[in-house]
Amino acid sequence: MTFSQAYGWHRPLMMLAAAMAAVAVVGVAGLFADHRVLTGMPIWAKPTKFALSILIYSVTWAWLISQLRHLRRTAWWMGTIAAVGLVAEMVVIVGQVLRGTTSHFNETTPLNGALWQAMGISIAFVWVATLVVCVILFRNPGPDRARNLAVRAGGILALLGMGLGFLMVMPTAEQIATDSDIAGAHTVGLADGGPGLPLLGWSTVGGDLRIPHFVGMHALQLIPLAALALEFLARGLPVLRVPAVRMRLLVVIVSAYVAVLALLTWQALRGQSIMHPDVLTDTASVVILAGVVVGVLVSLRAGRGRAAGEVGPDAGHQQTIVSPVR
Repeated sequence: MTFSQAYGWHRPLMMLAAAMAAVAVVGVAGLFADHRVLTGMPIWAKPTKFALSILIYSVTWAWLISQLRHLRRTAWWMGTIAAVGLVAEMVVIVGQVLRGTTSHFNETTPLNGALWQAMGISIAFVWVATLVVCVILFRNPGPDRARNLAVRAGGILALLGMGLGFLMVMPTAEQIATDSDIAGAHTVGLADGGPGLPLLGWSTVGGDLRIPHFVGMHALQLIPLAALALEFLARGLPVLRVPAVRMRLLVVIVSAYVAVLALLTWQALRGQSIMHPDVLTDTASVVILAGVVVGVLVSLRAGRGRAAGEVGPDAGHQQTIVSPVR
């Protein structure tokens, strides 16, 4: 795979990815050269994080769109709309950093309010475009059921994770009561800007909706990677060469991912820091872990008897990294 071939997957999204790589480099330099702090974090932390996240988003969707056989033109246009929306968002984020102020939730002046509203509109377009491409993925099934599930579940959970971001834009009760010029917050139960994890900034003293937002969005990468990991492990574990076993294990992985995402969202909405879970959160975590262990054991046991009969002598050498939707 050459750069020119990758560039041809979807030119607008790949151009965006290249631009975000450049912004990330500038952002990292800014972390060392610019010592200003904004809402408790280095002022260049947000552009850097967003650039890296958008880079991953762009490359993933560009590749997926390039694999489609049906409605590919429609998906191409949706990818282009998403790219334009994300460019608009990053222009505001970087521009506000250069002005020394926040981009999100900022209605302190007419200009800041207009920029924040423009960001919101652009992200709504990105979400709708992503939704359309996710629907198109369902119209392009491949021969491997596990891969189909990985891509489809990853897309749906990514949409859900993006949607969780809309919970942050609602003004808090305190903001409404005080008629604040800041409308919305990442943190639940406390004002933004308190103690947080290094670089990520996730609150260590209150709930933080950025955590489920992040985990949900990147399901599109993590779940398909889990499917590919199962195929790689199948080279040394005959039981994983049975397609039905990999399918069952992926169902367990997807179910666990949904449960963890729900738990993180519930924890954040209760104003609880990820660093200080209470008994309810710990109990739910143990239940999820137990469910995963049981699911894995049942899936493997069900496949052991079929592994010898369904797998040929050359199965361990079959190619595993191919398109999930063709």
